[in-house]
Amino acid sequence: MTDSPELVQYETLDEGRIARIWLNRPDEHNAQNRTLLVQLDDAFRRAEADDDVRVVVLAARGKNFSAGHDLGSEASLLERQPGPAQHESFRRDGASREGVERLYLQEWHYFFDNTRRWRDLRKVTVAQVQGNAISAALMLIWACDFIVASDDARFSDVVAVRLGMPGVEYYAHPWELGPRLAKELLMTGDSLDAEGAYRIGMVSKIFPRAELEDRTLAFARRVAELPTIAALLVKDSVNAASDAMGFTEALRHGFHIHQLGHAHWSVHNENKYPVALPPDVADWRSARPGQVIGRDTL
Repeated sequence: MTDSPELVQYETLDEGRIARIWLNRPDEHNAQNRTLLVQLDDAFRRAEADDDVRVVVLAARGKNFSAGHDLGSEASLLERQPGPAQHESFRRDGASREGVERLYLQEWHYFFDNTRRWRDLRKVTVAQVQGNAISAALMLIWACDFIVASDDARFSDVVAVRLGMPGVEYYAHPWELGPRLAKELLMTGDSLDAEGAYRIGMVSKIFPRAELEDRTLAFARRVAELPTIAALLVKDSVNAASDAMGFTEALRHGFHIHQLGHAHWSVHNENKYPVALPPDVADWRSARPGQVIGRDTL
């Protein structure tokens, strides 16, 4: 897309050893439209291609890390319409298809294959999370090697109780949360606070909100002290062990079940949206005329 807004910002620190990528849609709580995801992939690839970069920090401007997929804002709706406003990668990836096939191809490209590639990035990655991380936000942070959080961070996936879906497209819930907690959070729409996420090992560090940026950098600098090849050998070894236990196959199966949920939703549209979003996020969504609250956070 020509003249795309800068929804993702990229900078390097510590003589280039640390790259920091910022989600830059604070007024929309960093909701992820297609342009943001394309720019995010470009930023990750830029860091991966830079031999000086050892650690990549994924951060977000504003009060909340991310409100999930953006399916209702004007910018997001425009991206879905045929014509020059649509990003080239969107046009070539299923835009000419119809129905379930079209949705399948687009979600595979934007929400599954991208995330899986970021998980295996040839750099060490650290997610810096503050405020709410809702639904698709989990895909971004779960793709990272480490998650550090502010003491006010909260994690949730509300698509099951709001849309009758099994969870977001990158279905790492049983691995990140454990089977029983994954079922509980998905079936109730409850959120997990930073302390709870730390206790189960999902979050590596908790910092006071006012100190989050500085202390995340300090943590990244510690990791960057390790020689690059050693860090990548550790990352590859741990990821390979997870894959041998069935992680990647479970992800693939979860994605296909998610698409079945879409098909059911499109036919029956039975859900009554029993779970409310956090007030600050819900206020943003309800401010847009004609928007159906809940379909925004698939």
